Amino acid sequence: MTDSTKLSKSLARTTPFPIGLEISSAQGSYLTDIHGNKFLDLTSGIAVSSLGHGHPSVVTAIKNQVDQHLHVMVYGEFIQDQQTAFAEKLVSLLPDSLNQVYFVNSGTEANEGALKLAKRYTGRKEIVSFHKSYHGSTHGSLSVSGNQSKKDPFEPLLPGIKFIDFNNIDQLTAINSETACVIMETIQGDAGVRIPTIEFMKALRARCSEVGALLILDEIQTGVGRTGKLFAFEHYGIVPDILTAGKALGAGMPIGAFISSQLIMESLSDNPMLGHITTFGGHPVVCASGLAGINVLEKENIIANVESKGELFEQLLQHPNVKEIRRSGLLFAIELADPDQVQKVVNYCQENGVLSFWFLSCPESFRIAPPLNIAEEDIRFGCRVIYQALDLI
Repeated sequence: MTDSTKLSKSLARTTPFPIGLEISSAQGSYLTDIHGNKFLDLTSGIAVSSLGHGHPSVVTAIKNQVDQHLHVMVYGEFIQDQQTAFAEKLVSLLPDSLNQVYFVNSGTEANEGALKLAKRYTGRKEIVSFHKSYHGSTHGSLSVSGNQSKKDPFEPLLPGIKFIDFNNIDQLTAINSETACVIMETIQGDAGVRIPTIEFMKALRARCSEVGALLILDEIQTGVGRTGKLFAFEHYGIVPDILTAGKALGAGMPIGAFISSQLIMESLSDNPMLGHITTFGGHPVVCASGLAGINVLEKENIIANVESKGELFEQLLQHPNVKEIRRSGLLFAIELADPDQVQKVVNYCQENGVLSFWFLSCPESFRIAPPLNIAEEDIRFGCRVIYQALDLI
């Protein structure tokens, strides 16, 4: 029985062509399958395992919390020390206006909560988003995502959504006094690592402030050190009204969060009460993991080394068959001539012990997002295999 057949027997499938690796263990920057084959993980589980796999401080924090208690009550009713400590740690690292955290279970749930919060606080209904964006797969998040082919089978979705072009200052006039919020990935991830200009970001912030629309920055993929800052908006000298996070926030455990000011966040607590609710949000074991992860980033000074590691990758991947490298920190899109070449590179790398991946909305590029604490020798090994793959296309 092949690995993919096993998947089809017992698990719902997201694609007819799953990777099908059967993983038995994971440690540091490597995964090991049931046959003993090791794979350098240059995807971090799609930007989740930013400290690699099995970091001892994270594992210890999880085990300690398991010994104390698991789930005890729906989010927001009981005082739980891991929730409180994690929220306090996060806001201590953020601008003063981002001072309250609402924990949920995933990035798409964070975006759902943020959209509801913006509509509730402003009393408005219109939402502005961006072409080629990706904000998740639930109905609300899908509604504000810019890949129409992924949306068509699930229509009708939320009404009142306007799409404009990313990084186009002239189109910011679409944001007006009817707009509840603008939701944008600070750096578009699934579109193939599209990076805005500082000029555009400052103009976006100014336009939202001018018309009273809330600015939601989706940092589910770019947050928690991925770009060389704790959050990517720090590169641009602006602050969102609402920040969403997920993926790496849990240090390998499932979590999401939307973060805003106390004034804005309080609008979900009455008229009606329980304006947003979650059973498992802020699960104590997940919060223990996330808090440990943030502490590791600080203690080991990991974010300070992200840019130099990204530069090394970029230097080693200069190749005639690479059309463009788009990068922010350790988030890469390597653009080739066509999707067939991408598939050949990804397949070759896997066959030779290196895991890369593709983008849903940018099939001509492949993705690299390694653990932030990846060793230099592993960077050189991974790039050597990728370079060999590029030689063969």
